[in-house]
Amino acid sequence: MNVLVIPEDFRKDQYMLKPLIQAMLDAVGQNRANVRVCQDPLLGGISEALKEERLQEIIERYDWKVDLFILCVVRDGVASRKDAVLPRLEVFARQKIRDGHAFFAENAWQELEV
Repeated sequence: MNVLVIPEDFRKDQYMLKPLIQAMLDAVGQNRANVRVCQDPLLGGISEALKEERLQEIIERYDWKVDLFILCVVRDGVASRKDAVLPRLEVFARQKIRDGHAFFAENAWQELEV
């Protein structure tokens, strides 16, 4: 299984996200999963990570070699992000990816690098 983790800014987030996602997959028996953190394009912040056109760009670039996409952003004090914005992005992305592939979006409660 090839997994692409999409952070809002990989420069610091990658050091927490990759081992965390790898450990989660190991715990559910997917210990051979290949976890990569998306570094191209550099989204550079929450506003870019939540744009449908940026997600489409990533999906078009990586869909042929990724089985599971995970968008992981921070909450930034926006309580409605989990219930409003992220589900909308999941629906959008699932319409763009190939059959048999998956896309999930989640927010960290605090900053990832904390």
